[in-house]
Parts: sequence; structure tokens; C-alpha cells
Amino acid sequence: MPRTKTRPSPRRTSRHRRRKTLTRRAFLAGAAAVCGAGALWAVRRVLPGLSGETRQQNPALPAAGEYRAVWISYLEWQGMDFSSADRFRAGAAGMLDNCRVLGLNTVIAQVRPFGDALYRSNLFPWSHICTGTQGQDPGFDPLDILLTEAHSRGLSVEGWINPYRLQASGVPASLAANNLANLHPEWVAQVNGGLYLNPAIPAAADYVVQGVAELVQNYPVDGVHFDDYFYPTTDPALDAAQFAASGVADLAGWRRANVTALVKAAHDAVKAQDPTLRFGVSPQGNPDNDRNQQYSDIDAWLTAEGENAVVDYLCPQIYWGYGYTLSNGSDRFAFENILPEWLGLPRAAGVALYFGLGAWRIGEGDGGTNADSVSQWNTGRSLADQLEDLRAWGGQGYALYRYGSLFGSAWPELAAAECAALTAANQLGETAE
Repeated sequence: MPRTKTRPSPRRTSRHRRRKTLTRRAFLAGAAAVCGAGALWAVRRVLPGLSGETRQQNPALPAAGEYRAVWISYLEWQGMDFSSADRFRAGAAGMLDNCRVLGLNTVIAQVRPFGDALYRSNLFPWSHICTGTQGQDPGFDPLDILLTEAHSRGLSVEGWINPYRLQASGVPASLAANNLANLHPEWVAQVNGGLYLNPAIPAAADYVVQGVAELVQNYPVDGVHFDDYFYPTTDPALDAAQFAASGVADLAGWRRANVTALVKAAHDAVKAQDPTLRFGVSPQGNPDNDRNQQYSDIDAWLTAEGENAVVDYLCPQIYWGYGYTLSNGSDRFAFENILPEWLGLPRAAGVALYFGLGAWRIGEGDGGTNADSVSQWNTGRSLADQLEDLRAWGGQGYALYRYGSLFGSAWPELAAAECAALTAANQLGETAE
């Protein structure tokens, strides 16, 4: 049903409203037991050839104000020049300068998109993004360069990991010999032509966590970020054998426990390296899909705290416009309705709630049956309007999806207007802080 909560008035405001501390729910008991702990640190060894840069204070921590991030995906990396370290550095520098101009403080950089890595790893092959061939060394370390350039500009970098995906829609075209699909085919499920690690196999989840530990051990990242690709299908056949062996009656609850075990173990691996590092997840914007299609227990993650903490933040992908309606007439997912729905969920005091904003909709609309849900993305102010309403409701920060939608967009004049409006809105936000 549509939310009945009214929108803030006046609509735009630069003042931050403090939310009251919400009630807390008990964390899903025993979930972490699904992942074995014995092998988590087996490969935590320092790799040679890194710059040796020391970790810097993260300017996106809550004490420093609003979280202002942008996702930089493998699609952006595909447009970069990897032919030499100098050329990659020049491209990264230009990208990061643009982020600074917008008033951002955090870059969420996709460093493991397909069971591979844009950094030197003992666990995963080099990404095909670097040379066109998965497993081929580009001769330099892209993440090392990105971190150096970002930190010199006062920008935090969170390493964005897709935990389960190995291949999708024919990307990459071929997999390296040491891709997990070849090393451990018994861990892999084929879904709609793609290859994914089976979330029901503890050894596969443990390997993912080893990769998180390796990343934070060897690189001065400011945090680790998981995207929303968890269970790739609701088909009971995916993990039927494991479910039958579990003796559990509730498939959905069991699957949520599998995912939570991975997320919890990844969080703990990050904190074991450095408690000041942050770990977060960007679930889908539709809470029902999170709970029942991808089996993300967002309610437990938001309310768990202390030793039971699962995340430092969630950043749901609220990619819809004002007035967005479904074909059945529901406006539940209109921005002005879904935003307060998320903010109304119980949340532990130590868990932040940020929001992903759909920069990729600019110039195209968001597909709603209501014409306003299309036209609002053609104004040159849509993101700034959403940002200011987010602040008025008490949101703690945002992330823009994605960099290429604002710079290099198919709608350059409109994207330039969006950037100008965002810059002005962020300047007002800084004044309010």
C-alpha cells in the first residue's frame, strides 16, 4: 500500500534533522555459524610491489559529516586507458578531480566485478578490464594508483566487491584458468546464462571472505562495499541438495541465513584488520525483493550491533522519481514514499542509512506510468531535489549511480546542469554542517 507519510515542508532545506533512536531487533541467531572460520586468514599475506602508502583518516566517517559518494563501476574502467601506468593515472586523476568539484568525499570503486581483481591478488585473476584478457597482468597496479591519487585529494576509496558473480551476459568472454569457475566448478551454479557462486556452499563463502581479508590487508582502502547481487534466483533447484541436508524447514529463512553469514564474516574480516574501516552493502530499493528474492535480511542487518554487528551502513538503491507509479497504480516506490519507508525501519544507533540516487536515469526517465516520473529526470535538477529532500527526512548521506551518467553521459547538457545543481546543493549542505 502507498505510504501515507507526508513529505517535508518546505520541500528543500539544507538543515539536517536528527532521527530519534529507533528500537532494535535481535540479530539472526547463529547465522555466522554457516561460514567456517578456520580458513579465513589462510591467505592474508602482503603482496610485493605496492606503494606502501599508509592508511589515512576517512573523511566520510559520520564525525566528518555527510557521506557523499559515487559508484565507479567496471563500465567506467572499460573507458580507461590501461596501456601504461602513466596513462591510467592521468585518467584516474581527471575522474577524481570531477568528484571533488561535485563536493563528494567518497569513491566506491568496483575492484572485483567477476570473480577477478583490478589489483594484485593471490586469490583472484587479473580482471579482463585491464588488458582484454582475464588473468593477464597489466604491468602495474590500478588500485594502488587510484588510492594514491584519491587520498592525495582527500577522497576516501571503498573497494566495491561483487561477492558471487563470476560471469554474466557473456562478460567476460572467457575465464582465466584460476577463475573459481575453473578451480572449483562444484561451487558454481549456472543461472540465466551466467555463472555464480552458490551461496549455500560454506567453502565458497569462506573464499570470498578470504578475498576481503586480503584486500584490506594489502591496500589502504577506507572500506569495503558489497553490491546487491546475492542469490541469483529464487529457483529451489539452485541449492536443493544443501537445503535438504540442512534439515531446516524454511527455505527463505535458511537462504537469508546463508547470505547473512557471508556478510557478517566479511564485516568481521574488515574490522579485524582495522576497526576504523567501514563495511556496507547497497541492497535493492525494494525491501520485499531484498527479503524474498535475493534473501538479504535487511531488517537484521540494520538492527544488529556490538559483537553481532553485520554492517556499518546500508545504501539502498532508491532509483525512482517523484510520482513514480506501477502499472497497477501503486505509488509505493515514488521517491517521496519509499524514502520514508526505509527511514522508518528499526535501526541500531551505530548503523548508518545512506541512499543510492539514480543518476543513470537522467535524460531517460525511470519507466513509471506517471508522466512526472519521466519528466523529472529531464529538468537538470532531479538529483539535487532528491538530495535536499533526503536531508530533510534525516538521511545521513548518498551515493550516485554512477559516475559515467554525470560525466560522459549521452545527455551532456542535462548532465552538466545536474552536476551544477548537485555542486550547489552540496555547498549548502556544507554550510549547514
